[in-house]
Amino acid sequence: MSRYSIDQFVNQTKQEDKGEGLFELETPRMLEINLSNQIWAKSGAMISYRGQIKFEREGILEHGLGKMFKKALTGEGTSLMKATGNGKLYLADQGKKISILHLNGESIFVNGNDLLAFEPSIDWDIKLMRKIAGMMSGGLFNVRLEGTGMVAITSHYEPLTLLVTPDNPVYTDPNATVAWSGNLQPEFVTDVSFKTFIGRGSGESIQMKFEGNGFVVVQPFEEVYYSQQS
Repeated sequence: MSRYSIDQFVNQTKQEDKGEGLFELETPRMLEINLSNQIWAKSGAMISYRGQIKFEREGILEHGLGKMFKKALTGEGTSLMKATGNGKLYLADQGKKISILHLNGESIFVNGNDLLAFEPSIDWDIKLMRKIAGMMSGGLFNVRLEGTGMVAITSHYEPLTLLVTPDNPVYTDPNATVAWSGNLQPEFVTDVSFKTFIGRGSGESIQMKFEGNGFVVVQPFEEVYYSQQS
């Protein structure tokens, strides 16, 4: 087989069944779902599928939140789609790295923009970060996931998980924070003295402070979700 031939390319990149179950990482940045019933996925994340699958777009903010909250949030991270049927579904999100988690009665918070897919057996709820609304652009909401089932999250490049202990709190940049354990309640703190080192228009460094026992996942990237409205 000649080097760089089409046949060689096909053999190197073709889809392979790994037999890993419902969620499989086809590549580090592409999720394969072996669908036999139903799945929740981020709207716009479908890149390919085979089989009989029906897609239904559903606003993630249509579940018991007031209209004022709906208006406060915009962008791609605000809605989910429901995929139903039988087949293989391929998901990706801007080439971000994908991590698969199996929740076993546990809970986790995921930044709304970093949630790629989860099973319908998982209970979910929107949590709005009201304290920083109007203080910074982006990162205003997250999703709390709890129960038993598979969850796929995304990060720009490789994620880093930091352990939080009572004697060793962790501070993070909200725009670089991907997820944290469900028992932690982050506090938002500002550091005016730090403002000369950053380029934010707010003039303050807003940080998330995590205290207690748990973990927080960060990415080596500051993700800005939308431009702050004047």
